[in-house]
Amino acid sequence: MSEALVASRAPGTDASVPGASGARQFWRRLRAQRAALVAAGIVALLVLVALAAPLLTAIEGQDPTTYHPSLIDSARGGVPVGSLGGIGGDHWLGVEPQTGRDLFARLVYGARVSLGVALAATLVQVFIGVVVGVAAALGNRWVDQLLSRATDIIVAMPLMIMSLALLAIVPSSFPRPVLVALVIGLIAWGNIAKIVRAQTLTLKELDYVSAARLSGWGAWRIARRELLPGLAAPVITYSALLVPQNISVEAALSFLGVGVKPPTPSWGQMLTSADVWYQAAPQYLLLPAGALFVTVLALTVLGDGVRTALDPRAASRLRVGTGRRREAKADAGASADATTADASAGTADARHGTADASATKEVKA
Repeated sequence: MSEALVASRAPGTDASVPGASGARQFWRRLRAQRAALVAAGIVALLVLVALAAPLLTAIEGQDPTTYHPSLIDSARGGVPVGSLGGIGGDHWLGVEPQTGRDLFARLVYGARVSLGVALAATLVQVFIGVVVGVAAALGNRWVDQLLSRATDIIVAMPLMIMSLALLAIVPSSFPRPVLVALVIGLIAWGNIAKIVRAQTLTLKELDYVSAARLSGWGAWRIARRELLPGLAAPVITYSALLVPQNISVEAALSFLGVGVKPPTPSWGQMLTSADVWYQAAPQYLLLPAGALFVTVLALTVLGDGVRTALDPRAASRLRVGTGRRREAKADAGASADATTADASAGTADARHGTADASATKEVKA
């Protein structure tokens, strides 16, 4: 029965349009945003560099953990030997102060850790948030109240303080990147659970969900077949905005010394002692900081573009490269055309009225 009411999911759409048309519309809207396309290219390049880190370091002939004491001037406190922090053919970006580890190798391997932790934490957040939100919306009053109050408690928890407390008491033998991803994911799922619950409460009142319920479908089947497709757009949108936030949290935890531990490279962990060496080896501070800035900015712009493409009624928060001027001109042109058409119709009506009045006078005469 619910299949017969699929057209009611998107009022005003043609039921004969295949499901792939929604994806085509999404890509068309996303391609219209130049800033989002540039951000997507940057993100793709960063992911490619992270995946190809072993190949890139093999081409350079270095690795992220080997010490090079001969490249460190111990008399000056561990400053790299040579100009620009030891940059040369063997070390493309120089070496790390005090240890002499290759900076390029640690930077590209740090991309794997930072991006991997952020993506894993986002997946944990989305999974828990979707399950809790859907269960709260489909459950009875007591289940809804229990899960909603638990969600409120999670939202009220300070993420950084709770993460610091949990990471400090876990044994160091546990894999640190996995632990950081789990801690972030288990603490910060409250907001997405609230979004999913609110959206599910709206969707469950639609005709096709009511038809599925009347046909005898269980709650799990309704959630899987009817509700989850409708939740895809808000969940994808919020997930795209969660990734840069989680990268910043991982970097902050590693900077505070409770995140990823040496010798595992991480951008936040590289910044832990970089402030001491910024004068002697400025690239040791600027490179990981710049990588963090570019990554978070690109993911934020891409997330905003995805949000706008999935919900064209919501205007983009970014005014650069989003086609807002073209859209405004098109809207202004449409309004002007409508006004001209209304004026022409009014003029025509007035002419008809004058002709009718003249005809009436002639008849009377």
